[in-house]
Amino acid sequence: MAKNGKISDAVIRRLPKYYRYLGDLLKNGINRISSNELSRLTGFTASQIRQDLNNFGGFGQQGYGYDAKKLREEISKILGLDHKYKVVIVGAGNIGQAVANYAGFYEEGFEIMALFDKNPKLVGLRIRDLEIMDIDDLKEYLTHHKIDLVVLCTPKEASQGIADIVTSCGVQAIWNFAPTDIKVTDNVAIENVRMNESLYTLVYYYNEKSNNFNN
Repeated sequence: MAKNGKISDAVIRRLPKYYRYLGDLLKNGINRISSNELSRLTGFTASQIRQDLNNFGGFGQQGYGYDAKKLREEISKILGLDHKYKVVIVGAGNIGQAVANYAGFYEEGFEIMALFDKNPKLVGLRIRDLEIMDIDDLKEYLTHHKIDLVVLCTPKEASQGIADIVTSCGVQAIWNFAPTDIKVTDNVAIENVRMNESLYTLVYYYNEKSNNFNN
């Protein structure tokens, strides 16, 4: 864990990228990497990488670099990926089904326990051998099952109400795909996924590069 107290969000958000690239290296049979080589892969400076990792102990050796397998295992522990997590998806439309069908979700230890929706055309259908349940049964289910994380894929108008239900049942982590900000108490972790904002950012850079190319 961190050796210098609280770690900035910027550092935490870079760790998954290190984790992913280290996994790619190991799949390709590369077991040792320097910060300079990792810099070329990730786009972060070698100095930034060393500073980030030094927050947790460093893990590198002078003149050797990093043991890719060991470093990935350490980052896995820092991120908490060395544990298993029980997950419920609320909203079984296109996004909810995409999350449920994403193989990487299961490979990293996230076990989807149930899916919920209010659409009668979806309730009763099966996704990965899980039957989509009626949203009216959500509170009772959460009351009787220990769930670590809820994936929220509901329409904007329903998201706050669902968030209130799941947090009142003791869920302390929400992965929010709903196109709005929801309010939670300080003891609940929330990660908002804004696909439209990412698209708008892409369009900005597209136009910037296009204008530079045409000038």
